[in-house]
Amino acid sequence: MATGTNSLELVVLGLLKEQDMHGYELKKRMTESLGLIMHASWGSLYPALARLEAKGAVKAVEARPAIPNIPMTGSLGGERAVFRLSGEGPRGSRNKKVYGITDIGSALFTAMLNNDSEIDEKGFAIRLAFANHMDSEKRLKMLRDRRDLILERVKSSRRNLEKKRFTLEPYVELVLEHFRLNNSSDLAWIEELIAKEESSMQTPETDLMVSQEVQDNL
Repeated sequence: MATGTNSLELVVLGLLKEQDMHGYELKKRMTESLGLIMHASWGSLYPALARLEAKGAVKAVEARPAIPNIPMTGSLGGERAVFRLSGEGPRGSRNKKVYGITDIGSALFTAMLNNDSEIDEKGFAIRLAFANHMDSEKRLKMLRDRRDLILERVKSSRRNLEKKRFTLEPYVELVLEHFRLNNSSDLAWIEELIAKEESSMQTPETDLMVSQEVQDNL
């Protein structure tokens, strides 16, 4: 889960669980909703789709027709309308293949999402973005594990500052203080998410509150 390859495949499967998409739509959706934590070039997205298709996790659900020969009518608006009706995105024939997730893909997505081993910063952010697909107990465990990690960072940075206060260069100390403040802010944020998640477990109708709020702020 910590590798870039696994993270990209998890994102692709998560987005395809929402709806079938072709490559251009996937990349656009990824950029719009997860651009701050997940960037995929064409050179990485299509190989990821090929790997998932080879595993049986995704399949082609539609082959869109090629762009027809557009008559030169002299009307730019009319020619654009024909282009739009062809169903193609700006990358032309490359987008004809529309992908959908399979039962195997759904099972793989769930397994990857619930795999909490070796979670790095990006891995945690991606899992949280798709946390509405996790059961509440697993989601709460993920948040608590994250809180414990951040709490240890806060304690460690505080100990380092106290231990080395008189031996550090002034700007090195400023950097450490910056990290400490960031960790403290992250700790307050994760504590708030945990409190909301615990509250939502008491009122199931708000179960999706955490993940929806996270996605709204991406």
